[in-house]
Amino acid sequence: MTFDRVVIVDWSAASKPSPARESADAIWIAEAAGGTAESTYLRTRTAAEDWLRRRIAVARGQGERLLIGADFAFGYPAGLAARLTGRAEALAVWEWLAGALEDGPDNRNNRLELAARINRTLPGRGPFWFNPSPSEIPGLPRRGRERHGYGPLAELRDADARARGAQSAWKLGGAGSVGSQVLTGLPVLWRLRQAGGVAAWPFEPAASAPIVLAEVFPSLLAPQIAGLIPAAAGKHDWPIRDAVQVRLLALALERLAAQDALAPLLEPDAKPEILREEGWILGLGHEAALRAAADAARDSALPPRPGGAGPRPASDELTPPRLRDDCFAMPQGVDWVPVDAALERLRAGLHPVTGQETVPVSEAAGRVLAGAPIAQRANPPVANAAVDGYGFARAATGAGVQRLPLLEGRAAAGQPYPGTVPPGHALRILTGAPLPDGVDTVVLEEDTASDGAMIAFDGPVRGGANTRRAGEDVEAGAAILPGGHWLRAPDVALLTALGVGKVCVRRRLRVAVVSTGDELRERAAAAHEIFDANRPMLRALIAGWGHAPLDLGVAPDDPGEIAARLDRGAREGDVIVTTGGASAGDEDHVSALMRARGQVSSWRIALKPGRPLMLGMWRGVPVFGMPGNPVAAMVCALIFARPALSVLAGAGWCAPKGMTVPAAFTKSKKPGRREYLRARLDAEGRAEVFASEGSGRISGLVWAEGLVELGDGAAEIAPGTPVRFIPYSAFGV
Repeated sequence: MTFDRVVIVDWSAASKPSPARESADAIWIAEAAGGTAESTYLRTRTAAEDWLRRRIAVARGQGERLLIGADFAFGYPAGLAARLTGRAEALAVWEWLAGALEDGPDNRNNRLELAARINRTLPGRGPFWFNPSPSEIPGLPRRGRERHGYGPLAELRDADARARGAQSAWKLGGAGSVGSQVLTGLPVLWRLRQAGGVAAWPFEPAASAPIVLAEVFPSLLAPQIAGLIPAAAGKHDWPIRDAVQVRLLALALERLAAQDALAPLLEPDAKPEILREEGWILGLGHEAALRAAADAARDSALPPRPGGAGPRPASDELTPPRLRDDCFAMPQGVDWVPVDAALERLRAGLHPVTGQETVPVSEAAGRVLAGAPIAQRANPPVANAAVDGYGFARAATGAGVQRLPLLEGRAAAGQPYPGTVPPGHALRILTGAPLPDGVDTVVLEEDTASDGAMIAFDGPVRGGANTRRAGEDVEAGAAILPGGHWLRAPDVALLTALGVGKVCVRRRLRVAVVSTGDELRERAAAAHEIFDANRPMLRALIAGWGHAPLDLGVAPDDPGEIAARLDRGAREGDVIVTTGGASAGDEDHVSALMRARGQVSSWRIALKPGRPLMLGMWRGVPVFGMPGNPVAAMVCALIFARPALSVLAGAGWCAPKGMTVPAAFTKSKKPGRREYLRARLDAEGRAEVFASEGSGRISGLVWAEGLVELGDGAAEIAPGTPVRFIPYSAFGV
């Protein structure tokens, strides 16, 4: 079994961001490929999840197999899963925790309260323990010896008992504890797994999955790690132990994968029921092979010393998290940037920057879920009738004509029948009514004859016919919608039906918009002046995408005035969008100011219209500089700003879905740039394009219903040639 890359994660359950200075006891991620490793230091779990999500997306895009190892237990001792979720499966616990854990971008979380909540579902006191806060948390013992009577739950999993130095997942704090890492880590793995194509080993087959999640235990390499770390090394001293151990383990596993020697490690010596509920540690029982591979990779395990190349920096987020100053930088030597490369670089440099808040479901439409809400009741809550008709026990009927005496009364929605229907009798029942005791089948009223005392119908009737079982739509306790989901009207209906009154959502992304140029006016304009059309257009787009636009007005071509608008945008907004002045000419004051006082990467995108796209940072806030021509500004907003803002808002990357249609136009396209033509579909479903390609022809945006996308290469388009048409609706317009 081979993998192209191996990623190892050293997790942290810290309740606040780790220090800005690289430190132990934080989140470290190592990535190994081709016998070399890179390490990344991350300060929050949100940043780590985004890093992993992007790495999975890149692996998919490049057709690579990726092994991701995380250093916390993937399951609990046998017995908890069934008692907590009704299913003796570790993945059921993952799902349950993903819906119950609240973990913010600043690392504040409810893990201790969540552990206490689990304890309260069990008899006695425990099994989770450790409370560092001065106040009591009902149901959570401070010390392990205070626990008692919580049932036949072992202290250690089978794998933990075999792995020297492994700790109990019940212990939430103190030296060597891993319990808090498990509570905060499993929800992340559940969300990563929901993307599809991701297998969680050993619960799911790993042989053919493109992405595999596996539990790892760096202490299996304790002798090798100890040989690389000075005995007196402090928390911030080079080399940091956490960085070394993830690098060494990643290199060892990658080496085994390259030698096609990883398969035995993925075949644990344990009973299937133990694996299904408790999981297993990758490499346990195969320490000799793992350590031999680590010895061979030893020379590459140490990270570069400070002052050298160093580990790759991760985003330095606070509340809200901020992006790196160089997050938009393109590699040196890149001049004209293809659209796909620009989009991939943009996607890789962004992560959510918005905090969380709780709102009533009735006010949640258009908001982004910060976590997966859990169904508080089933839908339907009880078994009920799907039609108007007559209910009875199917076992008392058979083939041929059936005649049943009719009981007095009826069952209706909101008016349940109080008694029991005896076998061989029937009761009038209306759509939505709870099935009375004794009823498991309903015959449609139109299929019966009745004289008021008896009913007659043709048998046999299928058992359960015309009924809805309790929870056939959604079971109680199920995760309803994933975090990052934009809530729509149907979602509000489902949440309400499932008894969810409030949801945790992302705060709306605040997008500050400013136009620049001496020639721009908002109202009366002289002959040499023009009305500012871009800013109202961008604000309308931003509002339509579910964000909160902040109007910074029109700034003249004065560096001091532009800087003042940018300063306000950085204070009051999460991101700034400018129009005009984004190129590198004498009158492009925005990019000149950004180069002098901020950080800027002026991308020359190989597209038409809209080549100059300025991306940078101003006082820790990302800045998107759009072209000044209205058509180019809108195209860049649709292609680049929309997916970028979606990531910043916590909803993830959104790519437009197009369709292939025949062309109704003729065009000879030169190679080197991607082109977007204003287009609409004619009565026969063919794409016709606007008569002019000029970037100032705003009327073409109104005439159009979307864009035709022509690829980077040369093309000869004639009527009937297949072309890609992307409707405005695919861009959220």
